[in-house]
Amino acid sequence: MSEIQSNDRPSAKPALFSRPLPILIFIVVAVILDQVVKVMVDNWLPLQEAVPVIPMLALYRTYNLGVAFSMLSGMDGWFIVGMRLVIVAFVLWLWRRTPDHRWLAHLGFALIIAGALGNLIDRFLYGHVIDYVLFHTETWSFAVFNLADSFITVGAACVILDELLLPKKPKA
Repeated sequence: MSEIQSNDRPSAKPALFSRPLPILIFIVVAVILDQVVKVMVDNWLPLQEAVPVIPMLALYRTYNLGVAFSMLSGMDGWFIVGMRLVIVAFVLWLWRRTPDHRWLAHLGFALIIAGALGNLIDRFLYGHVIDYVLFHTETWSFAVFNLADSFITVGAACVILDELLLPKKPKA
């Protein structure tokens, strides 16, 4: 009978990003990629001048004094730094408390941390965040954003999808 029970259980292999080393490597690579792109943008893209890529998408270098998508741009810079550090600490706490099998949530947490750290580095190095992606039409435009903002947004979507779509293991 114990053989049947052990065969009925799914393998308990932990999700890749539930382990510290893979998530750390992923975050470091994502932050490096974000920073390399921002250095290239800052060195070669004209300031506040749209460079069309395809219809509705342009590269547009600007400096963001707020957080993602220019929110809180009127707040003190150190308040924003402190808020980002609290968010990173909170997401790390969530990551540690999330069961190992919740791979999509762990991926989401890694993306959120990478994005927050990428923008935090900008704030420390330059006093602002470098944004450069602009979606627009002739009568509308979305807030200018960057790769780190995209990491945060996709990461949040992963956490929400994990919560809504993936099965939860019942507590024993």
